Amino acid sequence: MPRAAIVSFRLGGTDGVAIVAESWRRALQGLGFDVTTVAGEGPVDVLVPGLAMEATDPPPDGAIRAALAGFDLVVVENLCTIPLNLRAARQVAAALAGRPAILHHHDPPWQRDEWAHVTELPPTDPAWRHVAINELTRRELAVRGIEATTIYNGFDVDEPPGDRTMTRVALGVGPTQRLLVHPVRAIPRKDVPAAIRLAERLEATYWLLGPPELGYAYDLAVALDRARCPVIHQPSPGTMADAYAAADAVAFPSTWEGFGNPPIEAAIHHRPVAVGPYPVGDELRALGFRWFPTEDPTPLDGFLHHPDATLLEENHELARRHFSQARVEADLRALLDGAGWWP
Repeated sequence: MPRAAIVSFRLGGTDGVAIVAESWRRALQGLGFDVTTVAGEGPVDVLVPGLAMEATDPPPDGAIRAALAGFDLVVVENLCTIPLNLRAARQVAAALAGRPAILHHHDPPWQRDEWAHVTELPPTDPAWRHVAINELTRRELAVRGIEATTIYNGFDVDEPPGDRTMTRVALGVGPTQRLLVHPVRAIPRKDVPAAIRLAERLEATYWLLGPPELGYAYDLAVALDRARCPVIHQPSPGTMADAYAAADAVAFPSTWEGFGNPPIEAAIHHRPVAVGPYPVGDELRALGFRWFPTEDPTPLDGFLHHPDATLLEENHELARRHFSQARVEADLRALLDGAGWWP
Protein backbone atom coordinates (compact mmCIF):
# COMPACT_ATOMS: atom_id res chain seq x y z
CA MET A 1 0.00 0.00 0.00
CA PRO A 2 1.41 3.44 -0.92
CA ARG A 3 2.14 5.75 2.00
CA ALA A 4 1.22 9.42 2.31
CA ALA A 5 2.00 11.96 5.02
CA ILE A 6 0.03 15.10 5.86
CA VAL A 7 2.18 17.71 7.61
CA SER A 8 1.18 21.00 9.21
CA PHE A 9 1.73 23.17 12.28
CA ARG A 10 -1.14 21.45 14.10
CA LEU A 11 -3.68 18.85 13.12
CA GLY A 12 -6.66 17.14 14.67
CA GLY A 13 -8.37 20.30 15.93
CA THR A 14 -11.36 22.39 14.91
CA ASP A 15 -9.64 25.20 13.01
CA GLY A 16 -10.26 25.42 9.27
CA VAL A 17 -6.92 24.00 8.13
CA ALA A 18 -7.21 21.02 10.47
CA ILE A 19 -10.75 20.30 9.29
CA VAL A 20 -9.67 20.40 5.64
CA ALA A 21 -6.63 18.25 6.39
CA GLU A 22 -8.90 15.63 7.93
CA SER A 23 -11.06 15.74 4.80
CA TRP A 24 -7.98 15.13 2.67
CA ARG A 25 -6.83 12.32 4.96
CA ARG A 26 -10.12 10.51 4.38
CA ALA A 27 -9.93 11.17 0.63
CA LEU A 28 -6.38 9.81 0.39
CA GLN A 29 -7.40 6.72 2.34
CA GLY A 30 -10.29 6.26 -0.07
CA LEU A 31 -7.79 6.42 -2.93
CA GLY A 32 -5.70 3.63 -1.44
CA PHE A 33 -3.07 5.41 0.66
CA ASP A 34 -1.96 4.57 4.17
CA VAL A 35 -1.92 8.08 5.72
CA THR A 36 0.25 9.37 8.56
CA THR A 37 -0.26 12.78 10.20
CA VAL A 38 2.76 14.88 11.20
CA ALA A 39 2.58 18.16 13.14
CA GLY A 40 4.03 20.25 15.93
CA GLU A 41 0.89 19.95 18.07
CA GLY A 42 -2.39 18.08 18.18
CA PRO A 43 -3.43 14.42 18.33
CA VAL A 44 -1.19 13.26 15.48
CA ASP A 45 0.74 10.14 14.55
CA VAL A 46 4.14 11.88 14.59
CA LEU A 47 4.80 14.92 16.81
CA VAL A 48 7.81 17.02 15.74
CA PRO A 49 9.12 19.61 18.24
CA GLY A 50 9.51 23.06 16.74
CA LEU A 51 6.89 22.56 14.04
CA ALA A 52 4.05 24.38 15.83
CA MET A 53 2.93 27.90 14.90
CA GLU A 54 4.32 29.56 17.99
CA ALA A 55 7.35 27.33 18.58
CA THR A 56 10.19 29.30 20.15
CA ASP A 57 12.87 26.89 18.97
CA PRO A 58 13.35 25.46 15.46
CA PRO A 59 12.85 21.75 14.81
CA PRO A 60 15.94 19.74 15.81
CA ASP A 61 18.41 19.08 13.00
CA GLY A 62 17.17 16.23 10.85
CA ALA A 63 13.87 15.82 12.71
CA ILE A 64 11.63 16.89 9.82
CA ARG A 65 13.64 14.97 7.25
CA ALA A 66 13.35 11.85 9.42
CA ALA A 67 9.62 12.35 10.03
CA LEU A 68 8.91 12.65 6.28
CA ALA A 69 11.24 9.88 5.12
CA GLY A 70 9.86 6.88 3.25
CA PHE A 71 6.56 8.35 2.10
CA ASP A 72 5.41 8.10 -1.51
CA LEU A 73 3.53 11.41 -1.24
CA VAL A 74 3.60 14.30 1.24
CA VAL A 75 0.81 16.88 1.56
CA VAL A 76 1.86 20.15 3.20
CA GLU A 77 -1.16 21.86 4.73
CA ASN A 78 -0.49 25.62 4.76
CA LEU A 79 2.84 25.25 6.58
CA CYS A 80 4.79 26.43 3.53
CA THR A 81 2.18 29.09 2.75
CA ILE A 82 1.50 31.21 5.83
CA PRO A 83 4.57 32.72 7.56
CA LEU A 84 3.86 31.57 11.11
CA ASN A 85 7.03 29.48 11.46
CA LEU A 86 9.50 30.29 8.70
CA ARG A 87 12.27 28.10 10.08
CA ALA A 88 10.01 25.07 9.95
CA ALA A 89 8.76 25.99 6.47
CA ARG A 90 12.33 26.15 5.17
CA GLN A 91 13.16 22.76 6.64
CA VAL A 92 10.03 21.13 5.22
CA ALA A 93 10.76 22.56 1.76
CA ALA A 94 14.36 21.32 1.91
CA ALA A 95 13.26 17.85 3.01
CA LEU A 96 10.81 17.58 0.10
CA ALA A 97 13.06 18.88 -2.69
CA GLY A 98 12.69 16.64 -5.74
CA ARG A 99 10.01 14.48 -4.09
CA PRO A 100 6.29 14.06 -4.90
CA ALA A 101 4.54 16.62 -2.74
CA ILE A 102 1.34 18.66 -2.78
CA LEU A 103 1.55 22.11 -1.25
CA HIS A 104 -1.99 22.93 -0.14
CA HIS A 105 -2.35 26.72 0.11
CA HIS A 106 -4.88 28.31 2.46
CA ASP A 107 -3.37 31.70 3.45
CA PRO A 108 -0.54 33.10 1.29
CA PRO A 109 1.34 36.01 2.90
CA TRP A 110 0.41 38.68 0.36
CA GLN A 111 -3.25 38.39 1.36
CA ARG A 112 -2.55 39.94 4.80
CA ASP A 113 -1.00 43.36 5.33
CA GLU A 114 1.10 42.18 8.26
CA TRP A 115 2.79 39.50 6.13
CA ALA A 116 2.96 41.24 2.76
CA HIS A 117 6.73 41.74 3.15
CA VAL A 118 7.33 37.96 3.20
CA THR A 119 8.27 36.95 -0.34
CA GLU A 120 9.94 33.56 0.19
CA LEU A 121 6.63 31.72 0.61
CA PRO A 122 5.37 29.63 -0.95
CA PRO A 123 8.43 27.76 -2.19
CA THR A 124 8.18 25.66 -5.32
CA ASP A 125 9.97 22.77 -7.00
CA PRO A 126 9.47 21.04 -10.37
CA ALA A 127 8.55 17.84 -8.55
CA TRP A 128 5.69 19.41 -6.61
CA ARG A 129 2.06 20.20 -7.32
CA HIS A 130 0.27 23.20 -5.84
CA VAL A 131 -3.39 23.31 -4.78
CA ALA A 132 -5.35 26.44 -3.82
CA ILE A 133 -8.58 26.37 -1.85
CA ASN A 134 -10.15 29.08 -4.01
CA GLU A 135 -9.88 30.62 -7.46
CA LEU A 136 -8.68 33.96 -6.10
CA THR A 137 -5.55 32.37 -4.64
CA ARG A 138 -5.02 30.21 -7.72
CA ARG A 139 -4.96 33.32 -9.91
CA GLU A 140 -2.64 35.15 -7.52
CA LEU A 141 -0.25 32.19 -7.52
CA ALA A 142 -0.25 32.23 -11.33
CA VAL A 143 0.79 35.89 -11.33
CA ARG A 144 3.76 34.83 -9.19
CA GLY A 145 4.74 32.08 -11.60
CA ILE A 146 3.24 29.14 -9.68
CA GLU A 147 0.71 26.98 -11.50
CA ALA A 148 -1.93 25.62 -9.14
CA THR A 149 -5.18 23.67 -9.19
CA THR A 150 -8.24 24.77 -7.23
CA ILE A 151 -9.83 22.13 -5.02
CA TYR A 152 -12.61 23.53 -2.89
CA ASN A 153 -12.94 22.26 0.69
CA GLY A 154 -15.03 19.17 1.22
CA PHE A 155 -17.60 18.29 3.90
CA ASP A 156 -19.81 15.46 5.06
CA VAL A 157 -22.93 16.69 3.31
CA ASP A 158 -25.00 13.86 4.79
CA GLU A 159 -24.03 14.41 8.44
CA PRO A 160 -26.99 13.55 10.70
CA PRO A 161 -28.63 16.46 12.54
CA GLY A 162 -27.45 17.20 16.05
CA ASP A 163 -29.41 17.24 19.30
CA ARG A 164 -30.98 20.69 19.67
CA THR A 165 -32.72 20.12 22.99
CA MET A 166 -29.76 18.50 24.77
CA THR A 167 -27.37 21.21 23.62
CA ARG A 168 -29.64 24.07 24.65
CA VAL A 169 -30.19 22.53 28.07
CA ALA A 170 -26.43 22.14 28.51
CA LEU A 171 -25.92 25.80 27.55
CA GLY A 172 -28.75 27.07 29.75
CA VAL A 173 -30.65 28.49 26.76
CA GLY A 174 -34.44 28.37 26.89
CA PRO A 175 -36.49 26.73 24.13
CA THR A 176 -37.80 30.05 22.76
CA GLN A 177 -34.64 32.15 23.19
CA ARG A 178 -32.91 33.07 19.95
CA LEU A 179 -29.38 31.70 19.76
CA LEU A 180 -26.81 33.07 17.29
CA VAL A 181 -23.72 30.88 16.99
CA HIS A 182 -20.34 32.25 15.88
CA PRO A 183 -18.34 29.05 15.15
CA VAL A 184 -14.83 30.51 14.96
CA ARG A 185 -11.59 31.06 16.85
CA ALA A 186 -11.49 34.55 18.34
CA ILE A 187 -8.99 36.49 16.24
CA PRO A 188 -9.26 40.03 14.82
CA ARG A 189 -10.38 39.15 11.29
CA LYS A 190 -13.35 37.12 12.58
CA ASP A 191 -14.89 40.48 13.68
CA VAL A 192 -16.40 39.43 17.00
CA PRO A 193 -17.81 42.95 17.63
CA ALA A 194 -19.85 42.75 14.41
CA ALA A 195 -21.26 39.37 15.44
CA ILE A 196 -22.17 40.77 18.86
CA ARG A 197 -23.91 43.76 17.25
CA LEU A 198 -25.94 41.38 15.10
CA ALA A 199 -26.95 39.32 18.15
CA GLU A 200 -27.95 42.49 20.01
CA ARG A 201 -30.14 43.71 17.19
CA LEU A 202 -31.73 40.27 16.78
CA GLU A 203 -32.34 40.12 20.55
CA ALA A 204 -30.43 36.86 20.57
CA THR A 205 -27.90 35.17 22.81
CA TYR A 206 -24.41 35.38 21.30
CA TRP A 207 -22.50 32.07 21.37
CA LEU A 208 -18.78 32.13 20.50
CA LEU A 209 -17.26 28.68 20.22
CA GLY A 210 -13.52 29.23 19.90
CA PRO A 211 -10.74 30.54 22.16
CA PRO A 212 -8.78 33.76 21.59
CA GLU A 213 -5.55 33.45 19.60
CA LEU A 214 -2.88 35.70 18.09
CA GLY A 215 -2.91 38.08 21.06
CA TYR A 216 -6.66 38.77 20.92
CA ALA A 217 -7.53 37.78 24.51
CA TYR A 218 -7.74 41.33 25.93
CA ASP A 219 -9.75 42.77 23.02
CA LEU A 220 -12.10 39.79 23.18
CA ALA A 221 -12.67 40.26 26.91
CA VAL A 222 -13.54 43.92 26.32
CA ALA A 223 -15.94 43.10 23.47
CA LEU A 224 -17.75 40.42 25.46
CA ASP A 225 -17.94 42.61 28.56
CA ARG A 226 -19.55 45.44 26.56
CA ALA A 227 -22.12 43.20 24.87
CA ARG A 228 -25.74 44.23 25.42
CA CYS A 229 -27.01 40.70 24.96
CA PRO A 230 -26.51 37.40 26.78
CA VAL A 231 -23.10 35.89 25.94
CA ILE A 232 -21.90 32.29 25.96
CA HIS A 233 -18.23 31.62 25.29
CA GLN A 234 -17.48 27.93 25.26
CA PRO A 235 -17.09 25.06 22.80
CA SER A 236 -20.06 22.94 21.85
CA PRO A 237 -20.98 20.62 24.72
CA GLY A 238 -21.44 17.95 22.05
CA THR A 239 -20.49 17.86 18.39
CA MET A 240 -20.45 20.65 15.83
CA ALA A 241 -23.67 19.16 14.46
CA ASP A 242 -25.16 19.70 17.92
CA ALA A 243 -23.98 23.33 17.89
CA TYR A 244 -25.68 24.04 14.56
CA ALA A 245 -28.83 22.22 15.68
CA ALA A 246 -29.01 24.33 18.84
CA ALA A 247 -28.57 27.61 16.97
CA ASP A 248 -31.32 29.52 15.22
CA ALA A 249 -28.83 31.26 12.93
CA VAL A 250 -25.11 31.49 12.23
CA ALA A 251 -22.95 34.62 12.29
CA PHE A 252 -19.90 34.88 10.05
CA PRO A 253 -18.95 38.57 9.68
CA SER A 254 -15.28 37.91 8.86
CA THR A 255 -13.35 40.61 7.05
CA TRP A 256 -11.04 38.04 5.45
CA GLU A 257 -11.03 34.25 5.02
CA GLY A 258 -9.07 31.93 2.79
CA PHE A 259 -12.30 29.99 2.39
CA GLY A 260 -14.71 30.16 5.33
CA ASN A 261 -16.19 26.80 6.32
CA PRO A 262 -19.12 27.94 8.53
CA PRO A 263 -21.36 29.22 5.71
CA ILE A 264 -21.09 25.83 3.98
CA GLU A 265 -21.60 23.99 7.27
CA ALA A 266 -24.66 26.15 7.92
CA ALA A 267 -26.07 25.08 4.55
CA ILE A 268 -25.42 21.42 5.35
CA HIS A 269 -27.23 21.78 8.67
CA HIS A 270 -30.13 23.81 7.26
CA ARG A 271 -29.37 27.00 9.16
CA PRO A 272 -29.57 30.60 7.89
CA VAL A 273 -26.23 32.42 7.96
CA ALA A 274 -25.20 36.07 7.91
CA VAL A 275 -21.94 36.44 5.99
CA GLY A 276 -19.56 39.38 5.78
CA PRO A 277 -18.32 40.75 2.44
CA TYR A 278 -14.94 39.04 2.32
CA PRO A 279 -13.61 38.39 -1.23
CA VAL A 280 -13.65 34.58 -1.23
CA GLY A 281 -17.12 34.70 0.29
CA ASP A 282 -18.22 36.59 -2.82
CA GLU A 283 -16.68 33.80 -4.92
CA LEU A 284 -18.65 31.16 -3.02
CA ARG A 285 -21.83 33.24 -2.99
CA ALA A 286 -21.64 33.42 -6.79
CA LEU A 287 -22.37 29.68 -6.86
CA GLY A 288 -25.92 30.58 -5.86
CA PHE A 289 -25.98 30.58 -2.06
CA ARG A 290 -28.54 32.84 -0.42
CA TRP A 291 -26.91 34.39 2.63
CA PHE A 292 -27.96 37.30 4.83
CA PRO A 293 -26.03 40.54 5.44
CA THR A 294 -24.24 41.05 8.75
CA GLU A 295 -24.68 44.80 9.14
CA ASP A 296 -28.43 44.96 8.50
CA PRO A 297 -30.32 42.53 10.76
CA THR A 298 -33.71 43.16 9.13
CA PRO A 299 -33.60 40.39 6.48
CA LEU A 300 -32.40 37.73 8.93
CA ASP A 301 -34.87 38.87 11.57
CA GLY A 302 -37.67 38.57 9.01
CA PHE A 303 -36.52 35.07 8.09
CA LEU A 304 -36.44 33.97 11.73
CA HIS A 305 -40.03 35.21 12.15
CA HIS A 306 -41.14 33.54 8.90
CA PRO A 307 -38.67 30.75 7.93
CA ASP A 308 -38.34 29.86 4.26
CA ALA A 309 -37.65 26.13 3.94
CA THR A 310 -36.99 26.55 0.21
CA LEU A 311 -34.01 28.84 0.85
CA LEU A 312 -32.48 26.33 3.26
CA GLU A 313 -33.04 23.41 0.89
CA GLU A 314 -31.50 25.28 -2.03
CA ASN A 315 -28.42 26.15 0.03
CA HIS A 316 -28.13 22.53 1.14
CA GLU A 317 -28.31 21.27 -2.44
CA LEU A 318 -25.57 23.71 -3.51
CA ALA A 319 -23.36 22.47 -0.68
CA ARG A 320 -23.97 18.89 -1.77
CA ARG A 321 -23.18 19.70 -5.39
CA HIS A 322 -19.98 21.68 -4.89
CA PHE A 323 -18.47 20.71 -1.52
CA SER A 324 -18.99 17.01 -0.91
CA GLN A 325 -16.28 14.66 0.29
CA ALA A 326 -16.82 12.62 -2.89
CA ARG A 327 -15.98 15.70 -4.98
CA VAL A 328 -12.71 16.20 -3.06
CA GLU A 329 -11.76 12.58 -3.67
CA ALA A 330 -12.52 12.89 -7.39
CA ASP A 331 -10.47 16.10 -7.66
CA LEU A 332 -7.53 14.52 -5.83
CA ARG A 333 -7.75 11.44 -8.06
CA ALA A 334 -7.50 13.67 -11.14
CA LEU A 335 -4.55 15.57 -9.68
CA LEU A 336 -2.65 12.41 -8.81
CA ASP A 337 -3.40 10.89 -12.18
CA GLY A 338 -2.16 13.99 -13.99
CA ALA A 339 1.05 13.96 -11.96
CA GLY A 340 1.62 10.25 -12.51
CA TRP A 341 1.33 9.58 -8.78
CA TRP A 342 -1.64 7.26 -8.92
CA PRO A 343 -1.18 4.35 -6.46
